[in-house]
Amino acid sequence: MSSDAVKKRKPKVIRSEAGTPETKRGRAESEQDVRVYNEEVELEDRDPQQDYTLYKETCAALAKLMAEIQELKTSGAKDGSAEIELRRKQSSIHFITLKKLNRLAHMRLKKGRDQTHEAKQRVDVLHLQLQNLLYEVMHLQKEIGKCLEFKSQHEEIELVSEDEFFQDAPAEISRPQVTREDQHQLTLARLDWELEQRKRLAEQYKTSLSSKEKIQKAIEQKREYLSSLQPGLQNIMQASLPVQEYLSMPFEHMQKQAEVARHLPPPLYVLFVQAGAYGQACDKNLTVSIRGDVDEAKALSRPPEDSQDDESDSDAEEEQQNTKRRRATVGVQLDDKRKEMLRRHPLSLCIDLKCKDSSVLHLYFYYLMNLNILTVKTKVSTSVDLSGAISAGELLNSESLLNCLYASDHGKETPNPANRYQFDKVGITTFADYVSDLGHPYVWVQKLSGLQFSSDSAQSELLGSALSASHMEKSMKLLRGRLQSRLALHKQFSSLEHSIVPVSSECQHLFPAKVVSGLTRWTMMSHQEFTELSFVQHVLKAGLVSETDLFFKAVVERGTARLLAAVVVNPRYPEVTPLFSLSLLWKGERSGRTDDNLRAMESEVNVFRTELQGPRPGLQLLTNQIQRLCMCLDVYLETESQVSDGSEGPKEFPREKMCLRTARGPSRLKPFKYNHPQGFFSHR
Repeated sequence: MSSDAVKKRKPKVIRSEAGTPETKRGRAESEQDVRVYNEEVELEDRDPQQDYTLYKETCAALAKLMAEIQELKTSGAKDGSAEIELRRKQSSIHFITLKKLNRLAHMRLKKGRDQTHEAKQRVDVLHLQLQNLLYEVMHLQKEIGKCLEFKSQHEEIELVSEDEFFQDAPAEISRPQVTREDQHQLTLARLDWELEQRKRLAEQYKTSLSSKEKIQKAIEQKREYLSSLQPGLQNIMQASLPVQEYLSMPFEHMQKQAEVARHLPPPLYVLFVQAGAYGQACDKNLTVSIRGDVDEAKALSRPPEDSQDDESDSDAEEEQQNTKRRRATVGVQLDDKRKEMLRRHPLSLCIDLKCKDSSVLHLYFYYLMNLNILTVKTKVSTSVDLSGAISAGELLNSESLLNCLYASDHGKETPNPANRYQFDKVGITTFADYVSDLGHPYVWVQKLSGLQFSSDSAQSELLGSALSASHMEKSMKLLRGRLQSRLALHKQFSSLEHSIVPVSSECQHLFPAKVVSGLTRWTMMSHQEFTELSFVQHVLKAGLVSETDLFFKAVVERGTARLLAAVVVNPRYPEVTPLFSLSLLWKGERSGRTDDNLRAMESEVNVFRTELQGPRPGLQLLTNQIQRLCMCLDVYLETESQVSDGSEGPKEFPREKMCLRTARGPSRLKPFKYNHPQGFFSHR
């Protein structure tokens, strides 16, 4: 609608209620005849579908009128013309119709919402009733379940079987004519019979209890009598101590040791029992004793509950102190874990092996609780001073004394395979780093204590005491033999350092009466120094040397000739023959690799063990080898041909040994074999 049309529109007329009395009277009379119009009543009679159709028709008619008005205006009709006004009135009527339809639609919507709300309320009421019914059903089901699961106390009683009941119960209780047909009566009858039996057993219990009290009183009287004997027996034992010592029957000491042995861990206990039994039966010079803190061992064997009760007062204080402390670093925590893993048992065993020369080998056995292995440390006590020989310093060293007691048993690594995984958790690379503090975990030590970690051995089926007993005798003999051989070597080294080769009277026939060549130097050297020698490389390549061996250097001289000998002494000497490698400094340098006769001298010293070991157990083997080496050097120098004047021997070394032939074969080997008692040398 344009602005001109608005201006030309007629103003609204506001009619006042004022008027003449007649007019008012007529209006009042007319209002009494007017009926009240209510759209809600009309809404009930109207069809929504018809209203929807009327709405579409009215909208279409209104759109048509608007289009006609638009056409009239475009055709030049004035705004206030009769045709336009007619169509405006018709449009207003249609607007009124639309408003009425809108009101009716809102009323229908409100009525529909009210009806929906009422229906929802009815549904909620029904749903609440359903929930109440379901809750009642669930409650009833629970009650039914409780009733079904109810167990009477008689069900927990183990009644006799029905066959035994009818067989043993009297007829007035069993009533077979009734109980065989009625299960309820049968149960009641069985309960009555059970009650009768329990009454009878209760009477027997009272009778037995009274007899038990009488026996206990008699036992208490005898116990008091025996306890009164204890002080007297102790006085008798104390008075008999000198007699026990004189007769070598230490009963009191053995009793104390047996009391302490109860707190030993199983491996140490097996070793204690087997070593003690072997000492009593086969070796009177073997003694076994227990050392360590008995109270700490008792605390370890105490049940965890008891220890918690004893320390309950201090736990709270320790926790408060620990919360105040600063958290330990990772390194400190690993150190604590390592110490805990390598922890020893408070008790240890000491086995003393006495020899005929009053020397004693002390063996200290320790049990590592978390690793489940045994370690051993050694100490040697002698009646004479052994500090004279410098080269014998490693012979009685506790770190190497028991090396290779059995072949390839070096005692550097733990024999328990499970320990490898335990070490990985705490960062331990090798057990050899802790051997000096904890001792050596030799395999034979584990077997003596009944521990078996490998199934490769021939006696893998033996366990515990049987395994210990099977190795006890051989191990003790090897230990005593090792001590005797080391003491003999110590004594021999003391003489060798003074350039004296001791030869016993039993071995004098192995050598001629006069040996001109003599030992001038005997020193000890390390494995590194040994490997640097040029004339021992073939021995190293052959794998005849290990780091656990003992290495020595001997110098034998005669005139201008100087013979160097590198000697390897195996820890299992004299069971394993010492190995000699030779180098001769005379008119140049020669060795067994370049000179066949030097190789023959090495063979004379290294190969013919049966000729040189002397009386058993062959403790003179090393000195006999050195003496034979001096003898062979004499033969070598005296039989060496002189190229210049063609005489039988060099002028520097006159012929003193009688030889059938000075050389034989293409290699011109010399006669190094000494024949006793003829006193001449011959070829082998």
